[in-house]
Amino acid sequence: MAGTLRFSHGYTKTVWHFDALMRNSNKVKDGNPTRYCLKSTTDNLDQSKTYRKITFGKRYTNKAHKIILMVGETGTGKTTLINTMINYICGVKRKHKVWFEITDDQSDRSSAHSQTSIITVYGVYIQETSVDLTIIDTPGYGDTRGAEHDKEIAKTLLRLWTAEDVISQINAVCFVMKADQNRLSDRQHCIFDAVQSLFGKDIGENIVLLFTHSTGFPPKNALTAVKEAKIKCAVDEMKNQPIYFLFNNCDKDTSDVKYQTFEDQAWDLSFKGMTEFFKFLGMIRPKPLELTQDVLKKRQELEPNISDLQTHVQKMKEKQNKLKQTEEDLEKHKQHVRRNNNFEYEVEVSYKEKVDIDPAVAKKALTCTVCKENCHYPGCWWVSDLSWCTMMKNNHCTVCTNKCHYTKHVKEAKIYVTKTKTETRTKEGLKKKYEDKIKDCLSVINKLKEELQESEKEKIRLVMAAFHCVESLKMIALNTESLFTLQHIDFLIEKLKEINEPEKAEALENIK
Repeated sequence: MAGTLRFSHGYTKTVWHFDALMRNSNKVKDGNPTRYCLKSTTDNLDQSKTYRKITFGKRYTNKAHKIILMVGETGTGKTTLINTMINYICGVKRKHKVWFEITDDQSDRSSAHSQTSIITVYGVYIQETSVDLTIIDTPGYGDTRGAEHDKEIAKTLLRLWTAEDVISQINAVCFVMKADQNRLSDRQHCIFDAVQSLFGKDIGENIVLLFTHSTGFPPKNALTAVKEAKIKCAVDEMKNQPIYFLFNNCDKDTSDVKYQTFEDQAWDLSFKGMTEFFKFLGMIRPKPLELTQDVLKKRQELEPNISDLQTHVQKMKEKQNKLKQTEEDLEKHKQHVRRNNNFEYEVEVSYKEKVDIDPAVAKKALTCTVCKENCHYPGCWWVSDLSWCTMMKNNHCTVCTNKCHYTKHVKEAKIYVTKTKTETRTKEGLKKKYEDKIKDCLSVINKLKEELQESEKEKIRLVMAAFHCVESLKMIALNTESLFTLQHIDFLIEKLKEINEPEKAEALENIK
């Protein structure tokens, strides 16, 4: 039994029995409704890839095609909304007692690949529906993996936008948050700012709010929080408030007769929200991604620009410190020369001298004339052949430093003693030493000054490159006030002042 369902925005589609879909699905759980997971195919199974594509069905180019990006803090219910969209375009109603999913929270958590994937692209191409869906999900955006993980999302989106035959335009960017929120968390602020900084200014009117876990009442506090956060999004001009849609997120829950009325109301609320959302999709013009690609490329330029500048500045500081130290050394050497202008000085030197032995100690001693050492003293006795001395072995002395031949030794009533004396020496050698040091210091100083001059030119080039990058982002990006940009602003302002560019520094101050 097939009938016709007409959307309020003019789309028509045939409502059919769901036997074909059930045959192409795996039953997840019996109940009311019975849950089915569509048998999809997954591309990019390589875990090194940062996005994966999960596809059900085959896309026909003659059908309407809506491309939606879902963004929200972990736990806001994006997965349920994705599945609600699928059931909505299929014409599923409460009375049909079925629920179709392209993914579910449990399977997503158990997938090793999903742990490494940053973005999932769901392609839902069901022949009997009047619209094809491509839904881009950012799982883990804003989770405990932090800012570095969020940066990877920007890089992945650029790959996605520039990949052939993947995404060429976008119909809606959906910020997902809970309807009962009174304020945005710091993490949500970061997420919304970061996401807005990914897109060109032309996307602003395609950004909408999807409030989950709604009771159906106007989300006044949540809307106030959004306004206070200055989130750039589509605005209902008549009501002077952001365009939003309400969802209950209980659509797949098993029915209980006791709560039938509340469950029907929850279902109706979600499908009313989805009807209004698809009406918006039918009215809003999809935006090409050329400007957004430019924004992402400029973001990618800015980070290495800043990194190169920081590295360059650090190297300049090291050279400046070395220059300062060398100049101090030069002054010390010059002072030393001034204090010692006669270049004469006295030193204590040691020497060895032979002296007579005290007869009370010993009569004879064996000494080495080469090493000027006492090889056998005291206790040495007279022998006619010195090679017979107990200190000799194989005709060589076992005591003196050079182990000299016995013929280099004498036995007499004298020994060597070490004495010291004062000698006056010329400082010509020392003078040359300090003159060489002064010359070396001057050479190093001149070289460092030349290098610092060139480094200053390179610093100016790097500062201006980073400034122009930020300036370009200000012109084309939906939001330049994101943490990504602001974390570099103070550093860049300081460097602009150092290179005498006060007007450009003030321009960046205005961004803050």
